[in-house]
Amino acid sequence: MSGDTVTTRCVIAGGGPAGMVCGYLLARAGIDVIVLEKHADFFRDFRGDTVHPSTLQAIYELGLLDEFLKLPHEEVRHLHGEIGDRQFTIGDFTHLPTHCKFIVLMPQWDLLNFFAKKARAFPNFQLLMQTKAVSLIEGGGEVRGLRAQAPESELEIRADLVIGADGRHSTIRDAAGFVPREFGVPIDVLWMRLPLEASDPTEPVARFGAGKFFVMLYRGDYWQCALVVPKGDFDRIRDAGIDAFRARLASIAGFAADRVNAIKSFDDVSLLTVTVDRLRQWARPGLLCIGDAAHAMSPVGGVGINLAVQDAIATANLLWRPLKSGRPTLDELNKVQQRREFPARITQAVQVLIQNNIVAPTLQTQGELKPPLFLKLVNAIPFLQRIPARAVGMGVRPEHVSKEMLNAAPSPPP
Repeated sequence: MSGDTVTTRCVIAGGGPAGMVCGYLLARAGIDVIVLEKHADFFRDFRGDTVHPSTLQAIYELGLLDEFLKLPHEEVRHLHGEIGDRQFTIGDFTHLPTHCKFIVLMPQWDLLNFFAKKARAFPNFQLLMQTKAVSLIEGGGEVRGLRAQAPESELEIRADLVIGADGRHSTIRDAAGFVPREFGVPIDVLWMRLPLEASDPTEPVARFGAGKFFVMLYRGDYWQCALVVPKGDFDRIRDAGIDAFRARLASIAGFAADRVNAIKSFDDVSLLTVTVDRLRQWARPGLLCIGDAAHAMSPVGGVGINLAVQDAIATANLLWRPLKSGRPTLDELNKVQQRREFPARITQAVQVLIQNNIVAPTLQTQGELKPPLFLKLVNAIPFLQRIPARAVGMGVRPEHVSKEMLNAAPSPPP
């Protein structure tokens, strides 16, 4: 690409799951598309790494599943919780009506690199790394493109559609004047790694204790761990010192309690400030926000990637034909929100309910923590384990890749 001004049919700000999958789908449908990623690569630790059955189903529909599953990953067929010394099975994915009856744990960078490689095989796709959207180009009351900062110069990209997929701190969203509605969140999450030993289990474990909630995700050669803490509590934890923090971990880490010295300092701990918000309006003429830019999700259930991918699929399904002929109308852009706002609303409502009524009270509990009745019932009646598995694994209104779009598209390159 030469010069500082280019023209394309669609430009997508953000190379995360929503942006990369949407870019791939539109390119595969024959649409000229440019995706901007502000970093030099996709390597970020402690991003969402769960690929749920609904997303795996879409990858299967694209004919890419066998190749995707050749990437290093772990497969989760059951979800477990522990309270004290008692273990409970709370989710069973093996009965889902999907091709893959499991969750895949895979570094997000592998997912993004996979779709980037597939998309780059199309001549009408461009991925610009180290290129950040900084402002919108407007004219006649409509968005006409965006300005981006490339490594050596500012770039002006004229487009029939700008898609903001640049996350919960979206530049595109702010530039458009969109203000999200925020929902109070009582928790934050501290991420870290603990060593793996040969005798360890291999499926995720959620451990509940008085005043503590700890999640362990098996990652093949280490444990990716999340300690849930009250909102804003990290400064107080850090002020108490690393020894006190390690003691706190040891009291809830179960079989991994003897490994907490692997946390050498707070440099080994990553803070995720949890936010749940949602735009009232996702589109303006010439612009659409999707993924976390439209609705930031809580880490509860690990569904953020999958909501983003479902948004991307719906966007491509609804807009590939209008983009073939030119500039989508505002009514056509609004159909994406009409399709995807309901799943986002329901998912966020459930997340907030769990945060406020299960997680936050657990963090405030003193003394012995007793298993609630519903947990005992789900553990005792295996059929009931299918309900949370379906809610987490498939979600609300899972999307399917349009066969019409795939049939109308050029044959995928090898």
